[in-house]
Amino acid sequence: MSDFNAQIIAEFRDHGGHTEMFGDGLVLVHSIGARSGEERVNPVAAIDEGGSWLIAASAAGADRHPDWYRNLLAHPDVEIETGERTVDVHTEDLQGQERDAAWQRFTEMSSGFRDYQQKTDRVIPVLRLAAR
Repeated sequence: MSDFNAQIIAEFRDHGGHTEMFGDGLVLVHSIGARSGEERVNPVAAIDEGGSWLIAASAAGADRHPDWYRNLLAHPDVEIETGERTVDVHTEDLQGQERDAAWQRFTEMSSGFRDYQQKTDRVIPVLRLAAR
């Protein structure tokens, strides 16, 4: 885990889900390594839909998907920390118009997401984490 992620995770947990840089817009995703089987924790920007959360595998516009994305596809039943509670969720990789509409919500939330898409040729995946 990077020092940056470790700092964000600590701040998130110390302040009930709030961070100075990201406000209340994160969740901590607990995934299981697709190959290693080890638990990973990643801070990820999220849109709360009331019972489910949208997350985008933007990787800041990198040309490859983040590892946590592959982990969630391999092991879709995980848990997230919202700041207030820990929630068991099931991961759905959105496709087609549903993905496009969800992605638009991210670009409306932050111009950074538009910049990420311009940096890469890959389609940035959007996932729904639905409480189970």
